[in-house]
Amino acid sequence: MSHPIKTIPGITKESTEELIAKTLEVYPEKAKKKRAPHLGANDQASGSACVKSNKKTVPGVMSARGCAYAGAKGVVWGPIRDMVHVSHGPVGCGWYSWGTRRNLMTGKLGVDQFAMQFTSDFQEKDIVYGGDKKLKQLLTEAKELFPLAKGISVLSECPVGLIGDDINSAAKQSAKELDLPIIPCNCEGFRGVSQSLGHHISNDTIRDHIIGTREFSEPETPYDISLIGDYNIGGDVWSAKALLEEIGLNVKSVWTGDGELEKIAATHTVKLNLIHCYRSMNYMCKVMEEKFGIPWLEFNFFGPTKIRESLRSIGERFDQTIQDKVEQVIAKYDPIMQAIVDEYRPRLEGKKVMLLVGGLRPRHTIGAYEDLGMECVGSGYEFAHTDDYDRTAPEMPDATVVYDDPSEYEFEKFAHALKPDLIGSGIKEKYVFQKMGIPFRQMHSWDYSGPYHGYQGFSVFARDIDMAVNSPTWKLVESPF
Repeated sequence: MSHPIKTIPGITKESTEELIAKTLEVYPEKAKKKRAPHLGANDQASGSACVKSNKKTVPGVMSARGCAYAGAKGVVWGPIRDMVHVSHGPVGCGWYSWGTRRNLMTGKLGVDQFAMQFTSDFQEKDIVYGGDKKLKQLLTEAKELFPLAKGISVLSECPVGLIGDDINSAAKQSAKELDLPIIPCNCEGFRGVSQSLGHHISNDTIRDHIIGTREFSEPETPYDISLIGDYNIGGDVWSAKALLEEIGLNVKSVWTGDGELEKIAATHTVKLNLIHCYRSMNYMCKVMEEKFGIPWLEFNFFGPTKIRESLRSIGERFDQTIQDKVEQVIAKYDPIMQAIVDEYRPRLEGKKVMLLVGGLRPRHTIGAYEDLGMECVGSGYEFAHTDDYDRTAPEMPDATVVYDDPSEYEFEKFAHALKPDLIGSGIKEKYVFQKMGIPFRQMHSWDYSGPYHGYQGFSVFARDIDMAVNSPTWKLVESPF
């Protein structure tokens, strides 16, 4: 779909390149040479990436990235509710494993959902003598304590890989003894350049151990789909699922927010995979397309404009019955969404926002801000690949600054120059910019709010953005900067 060229007054390619050059002046020549390709002015017309990505962070330059373990545990495996997820290693990373991303779950704790912290708590003696025996004991105890869990994942932390423990053998042997699926995931944090590799490794373990091992109990229909790459942050899955079912589709499984092992294992029989977070789950969509012939489609349910576009794109994959329902649903919600826009847009018109988030949000949420009359003057990712930036170029206004894995210094310098009215980023950046007197929303986990996805989510999103930007609190804050 072609997009009209969007521009922002006062922002040109020359002004953005000058801003980047001034920002890099402080670096030594070697660091400057490494960072320069990761900062650029967006070329909306070309629709291609203006920056390099997926490279190692420059040593000594603070990064907001997560590690491979974070990508495997915090994103892909952790949100599956009916499994026990074991963080195999020291307790520090294990503590991270306990509910940090607000992956909301249904069910009763310890019965049919297990959102708890399970760690092997490596000690010095385990580093010296190995932790395989300890892991086997842990797996046995987990089965005894939680007999209703449908399976166990074992997610290795850095020391496990460094000492060469064979979690694959231990998991295979224990799975046979306990008669339970036990899936090893070699996702040590030092692997790769960011948490993106953790996504890939996790997808590979699902491919090798889970997908195709079950069948749905319900009969097949032409409208069976899977919702992939949504982790139910603040209830996003529930909002998206309700909307997809309202247009007549059967959401047979969700990957992996509020997900269930046996339904994920049966996904190979659906008719279409709808992918929300492209970065974390495109690997699995491609595997199922190649192996099972299941087509896939990326969609965006942030803001009424993108919801409308996505619903129609989804409808085109099905028959006239679904297409008619799509139009009925759009007609039903358009006046409701317009009322929200009419309420908040006068208070947000012309306000500027800068984004720096991990996965899809630096491009998917742009349309929602624009629905409220706001302009996106800068956008970037912590761990994106080239294809993510290719998808971002048409969404971002022309000549605006795009940054890949920026340091805190770079991000602050861009904020000083562009003077945004709001920054949407992660917890590491939140308090820095609030101390600078800049309103902030935590766009990894919706700042303990949500959902933001779907028609249900837009009213929450609009309220939260207005609350952040127009809070009278900012008149009382004297920035030290």
